[in-house]
Amino acid sequence: MAARRQLSSTPARRQQQDEVPAGYAVDPAAPPMLRFEASLPRLPVPALSSTLAKYVETVQPHLTPQEFERTKAAADAFAKSELGKELQRRLEARRDEIVRDGVGGVEMEGAVRDSWLADWWNDVAYMGYRDPVVVFVSYFYVHLELDYGKGVLGKTQAGRAAALLKAMMRFREMVESGNLEPEKVKHAPLAMSSYKWLFNSTRYPTKPSDTAEKFDPKTNNHVVFVRKNKFFEVNLVDAEGKELSGTELESQIQKVIDLAGSEAATSLGVLTSENRDTWTDARGALLAASPANVEAMKRIDSAILVVCLDDTKPVTREDLSWACWTGNGRNRWYDKHQFIVFENGRSGFLGEHSCMDGTPTLRLNEFMLASLFKGKIELGGGASGRSLPTPREITFELNDKIKSYVADAERNFDKLVGAHTLVVQHYEGYGKNYIKSHKASPDAWAQLVKQLAFHKLAGRPGVCYESAQTRKFKLGRTEVIRAASSESKAWAEAMLNPNETDDHRAILFRRAVARHLQYAAWAADGQGVDRHLFGLKRLLKDGEEVPELYQDPAYARTNHWELSTSQLSSPFLDGWGYGEVVPDGYGLSYSIGDDYIRWTITSLKDDIHELKHYLAEAATETKRMMESAASSAKAKL
Repeated sequence: MAARRQLSSTPARRQQQDEVPAGYAVDPAAPPMLRFEASLPRLPVPALSSTLAKYVETVQPHLTPQEFERTKAAADAFAKSELGKELQRRLEARRDEIVRDGVGGVEMEGAVRDSWLADWWNDVAYMGYRDPVVVFVSYFYVHLELDYGKGVLGKTQAGRAAALLKAMMRFREMVESGNLEPEKVKHAPLAMSSYKWLFNSTRYPTKPSDTAEKFDPKTNNHVVFVRKNKFFEVNLVDAEGKELSGTELESQIQKVIDLAGSEAATSLGVLTSENRDTWTDARGALLAASPANVEAMKRIDSAILVVCLDDTKPVTREDLSWACWTGNGRNRWYDKHQFIVFENGRSGFLGEHSCMDGTPTLRLNEFMLASLFKGKIELGGGASGRSLPTPREITFELNDKIKSYVADAERNFDKLVGAHTLVVQHYEGYGKNYIKSHKASPDAWAQLVKQLAFHKLAGRPGVCYESAQTRKFKLGRTEVIRAASSESKAWAEAMLNPNETDDHRAILFRRAVARHLQYAAWAADGQGVDRHLFGLKRLLKDGEEVPELYQDPAYARTNHWELSTSQLSSPFLDGWGYGEVVPDGYGLSYSIGDDYIRWTITSLKDDIHELKHYLAEAATETKRMMESAASSAKAKL
């Protein structure tokens, strides 16, 4: 979920022709948000020789010399084989394939496929993935505690929820009208098509792969609140189409809290935490139990989003992270994006990951929090004494079979989440301001600190996935930055060698930084290793022998992402994170502020506290090493 910060509180306008980035064209038929979409390049298919050379280079730090020679031979053989060349031709043909739609048996004119990867990846990584979305897919943000009410709405649970929703509605209007300004990186526009799934959408559990639906935002202006495991529907606009004021919305939310009472209901929300096949069966049983259940479910599915009003008051970073990541599993609906607001006014966000990555939801949350903090959202007003409909509880008819599904889901959730540990290392020794004073990349620096910490823990490089966004391409999502390199290994070993000098360590550090930046640039340009090798293997036909490259133990080992890392930095978030991607690994989200580096670590492993300790230790040792080398260089002048 690699993300960049982008704030915008001003509706977009169409760029004049002289403002169009070089190589792009404005589609006059598209709304401003999508005006560059048609001219975005398609994800490339890298040259096979280039990918294999990078692959061999990135596996080397994880292998013995003998293992490396075997892997290099397998890569060379694949490059020279007729099957390797044929798979490359097939992938290039898929990239250039004309996709046609057929209606009523009549073939329609088509266009070149937008992405050779998107359909495959969305299915394998998200829709076809059957393990529970929490803890394995969803990600969370913890909102910074800000006095954004400006005295209009109190710091109550209802007041904070109302303020968030008022700011959300401003952003929603820009998205649904198409007036949101497209994001750009170095003046190059990014794909904005995934914003479609930000509001009024849901993920459905189906076999063998899930599906998703977008509901009409013009006719679905309601939010679903969850309180005490009970669901309540509140329209954010009145019968005349006028948006509720902040004070009116606060009153409606307080009514939800009052109506929910003190006793928790049977939790249907926990079913969304189940294995996706199990949830498919449970949802089918729920819908079959009563026609009323079908309509009740539709009210949740079609909502703008879900707001969870928890009856807890988390304070510490760990407690807030746990509450936003998983909660207790009951007062949630994990198939949709959801805001979480606690009784002490703290809040956060849980992202449904199947249709979009972190950049759009980051932009939403930053826009909301920044706009509220700067007083740009009108929170008061409303007609005095205006009568509004009482929030409507969404109820379901439950039978013994459904209650059995719920009981099983509660046990499974408690077992899964109970086996996990989450810790936060909020390191205040320095941040990006200090790192930049050494003319180094903050992201590369933080990645090298991670590698040193893992060397301290395990005595070897960590197989590390860093997420890079590929949204400069049509339907782009992510590619892997293989963050462990021979250069990072050499530096980490030098740091642990008492006989090395800081001068030499600094030289090795600079080399490792440069290596990381090069691979990050390749990944962002669609020239990484992993998606290409995935695509080639996907095109093997029945009866064709799997090439030795894929059977080599090194392939499985160096795709076993024991360190799943991603940076997302924002002055408006006080934490964020996600789960590990392999059972013996760690989820390692991180943020780099002006004067801090914060890691949120999740794992099933018992040594997570040791890794937390080593991260701080490695960060401090890296600073001391660089300062020592700088002093030495200055003394030689």
